[in-house]
Amino acid sequence: MIIEHADITVTAGREAEFEAAFLRGREVVAKSAGFRWARLVRQIESPTSYLLLIGWETLEAHTVGFRESELFPQWRGIVGEFFAVPPTIVHYESDLTPADER
Repeated sequence: MIIEHADITVTAGREAEFEAAFLRGREVVAKSAGFRWARLVRQIESPTSYLLLIGWETLEAHTVGFRESELFPQWRGIVGEFFAVPPTIVHYESDLTPADER
């Protein structure tokens, strides 16, 4: 499994709107083949900063299957207006923590 890690900064004062839009946008992303799960967390020290984590079966499920599909513009149409700057996206391999430490 691959974990997409997106650092998102939203326009100040629009945090609640973004969080509501994310719930709608998650439904769009979830339709993509290879989607496993999604989590959005808000930073305490800087409440306009969010961490979005999405689990994908493979890297290509995100970079090709989702990003090159009709779903990606739908997703950006729902959440994109709230971005103060373009998100920074990186990918990680699945959890490498031993099972007895989880």
